[in-house]
Amino acid sequence: MDLESGSFRNQAKKESWLTVLTLAYQSLGVVYGDLSTSPLYVYKSTFAEDIQHSESNEEIFGVLSFVFWTLTLVPLIKYVFIVLRADDNGEGGTFALYSLLCRHARVGFLPNGQVADEELSTYKKDDCGGGSDGGGGGAAIRVKAILEKHKVLQQVLLILALIGTCMVIGDGVLTPAISVFSAVSGLELSMSKEHHKYVEVPVACLILVCLFALQHYGTHRVGFLFAPVVVIWLLCISSIGVYNIFHWNPSVYQALSPYYMYKFLKKTRREGWMSLGGILLCITGSEAMFADLGHFSQLSIKVAFTSFVYPSLILAYMGQAAYLSRHHVIESNYHIGFYVSVPEHLRWPVLAIAILAAVVGSQSIITGTFSIIKQCSALGCFPKVKIVHTSSKIHGQIYIPEINWLLMVLCLAVTIGFRDTKRMGNASGLAVITVMLVTTCLMSLVIVLCWRRSVALALLFILFFGSIEALYFSASLIKFLEGAWVPIALSLAFLLVMYVWHYGTLKKYEFDVHNKVSINWLLSLGPSLGIVRVRGIGLIHTELVSGIPAIFSHFVTNLPAFHQVLVFLCIKSVPVPYVHASERFLIGRIGPKEYRLYRCIVRYGYHDVHADDTEFEKDLVCSIAEFIRSENSEPNGGVVDDAEGERMAVVGTTSMRVLSEDDEEVGTSERPKAKKKNKKKVRFVLPEGPTKLDSGARVEMEELMEAREAGLAFILGHSHMRAKSGSGLVKRLAIDYGYDFLRKNCRGPDYAVSVPHASTLEVGMIYHV
Repeated sequence: MDLESGSFRNQAKKESWLTVLTLAYQSLGVVYGDLSTSPLYVYKSTFAEDIQHSESNEEIFGVLSFVFWTLTLVPLIKYVFIVLRADDNGEGGTFALYSLLCRHARVGFLPNGQVADEELSTYKKDDCGGGSDGGGGGAAIRVKAILEKHKVLQQVLLILALIGTCMVIGDGVLTPAISVFSAVSGLELSMSKEHHKYVEVPVACLILVCLFALQHYGTHRVGFLFAPVVVIWLLCISSIGVYNIFHWNPSVYQALSPYYMYKFLKKTRREGWMSLGGILLCITGSEAMFADLGHFSQLSIKVAFTSFVYPSLILAYMGQAAYLSRHHVIESNYHIGFYVSVPEHLRWPVLAIAILAAVVGSQSIITGTFSIIKQCSALGCFPKVKIVHTSSKIHGQIYIPEINWLLMVLCLAVTIGFRDTKRMGNASGLAVITVMLVTTCLMSLVIVLCWRRSVALALLFILFFGSIEALYFSASLIKFLEGAWVPIALSLAFLLVMYVWHYGTLKKYEFDVHNKVSINWLLSLGPSLGIVRVRGIGLIHTELVSGIPAIFSHFVTNLPAFHQVLVFLCIKSVPVPYVHASERFLIGRIGPKEYRLYRCIVRYGYHDVHADDTEFEKDLVCSIAEFIRSENSEPNGGVVDDAEGERMAVVGTTSMRVLSEDDEEVGTSERPKAKKKNKKKVRFVLPEGPTKLDSGARVEMEELMEAREAGLAFILGHSHMRAKSGSGLVKRLAIDYGYDFLRKNCRGPDYAVSVPHASTLEVGMIYHV
């Protein structure tokens, strides 16, 4: 399976129902682990302090009514029937929505975008699942013009997406803590008060340490267990719920009426409003349905939720309410919680299953955190980190060591610091509802810009769902001093890091653009560039997609010799989830043919896996060879004009045959499976048969082959950024201290890590921005 293609991810849309049901079953372990464990702590968090369970049962029935309608309106109607349709070529999540908006209006934050990027097959600007034009074409044009005109609105949109991303990262800290701690809290009913308080926290911390310590092995080795664990857990809680309903209070179904919400708020007033922060936890994990869309299909996620997850959760909450409606005085310090409604002889087995389900739910959010940080890093909004692909067969199975250990430390700090589900619930609830509010805001723009529906429909969407989420948000925010400050503090810290990195990256690119060398200056040097040209290929890495980087003038001025073939290489990200291999390379020529100067732009999506250096070198040389061949046969075919007059072409890599050192032929149109890490020397053979080259093209191709066999040299620029004199205090702090600290303590670009050190020439420059 080609990890880069990405096209396999949503093939289930066109496949049989058997495939859809298989994907639906698999999604239970990946998508719904967090959501399915919410019954462990919803009632306990709701009744922790603000309201009391009384003989009239108005409180418990009101809470059940709120839980039912919240689960119905938010996960079922909003996500399953609306948000899932706003996928980005099968991918979901906050950045998927943002990338959709960036492609339908020029509000993107990637500075090196090109018109040629819009020709990518994954850069489509259709209705993105929204159906036919709903009469909102004119509204879309007006909204687009407003967004493109005002830079402030573009910054607000970016910050909004970053806030949602930061809250997802914060949820990656809080969800494992509250899930595991709530599962372990079942020990309270089986041990004395004096003992359980010394056991719960150490056991929870031990499970969390083991969970994070095993991340580097990847989930594919034990992933087959995730779905069965969640299935058993949902069957367990739904069966117990059915038993409690019929055994204790069969009329509990009446509480599903929204009238009980009115009675609840009328009686409890302010305390009832404050308790909504606990009720909110019933939809924890709903965002995963959209965020993990890339691994499954829309239909499979819908089938899993509507046919199994949703009914199971409703039965579980109804069963707990039925039990509590007949038990108003509970002789335990545990008060109201999940385990009191479990029959006593089943508590130990249920405890074991709950711990396993909590681990699965925690694993899902940890993996999701890794994934969204990879997206941010690919799009220039997060410092470069080490990304390890733990599976060669399953797309998206990644591990980020630095983030993993940071999450573990923060998760243990929350568990040890809070030691109760009430404050953990307050913290987790605020993170969850903030992400949902961000999704609602971005979706309202998607409805207008991408689906081309009327502004009135978008306003209706944001007013209806936004008001519900704003109600829960206010109830969570009021608990700021009781735990809700944690996600705010975490989000501000991550937001500061991400924005400083993005700001520094943007300023660096602007400096490169303003100081690039004129092509006329380069051409005035003549074909030899005023220096000796020696055998070999020189790859000059640059962020520029046009023009000559200033660093090249330093090379020409200070070096007595240079390579016979020079390639200005730009590896950039585009706001799409993946780029097909046949569209990855954009090749152009700088100057006349005798100069042997080429520009190669390599495009990756935010979910693409970068090829290893051996495969990348081979594809690069083959793409240049294909450009020479296509230029020879079709001088004006398939090219696009660059901003500075350079002609670029999207080319494949099929014009040459590659022979390894033992003369074993390797086809370049289909990437071989690399089982060995050691590199092989390769040589290239000119095409035979119908492909005919004129004498000039043949000479150029032969020189390219000779240069490749002589070896490649990587020329890297090592920049030191400083704020120019006269800059404000904030800019000096951001550039001189913030960005400089992040640059020194984080990894370099992917190509800088993979290139062999013996073939690398690094030259430093000071950027005054």
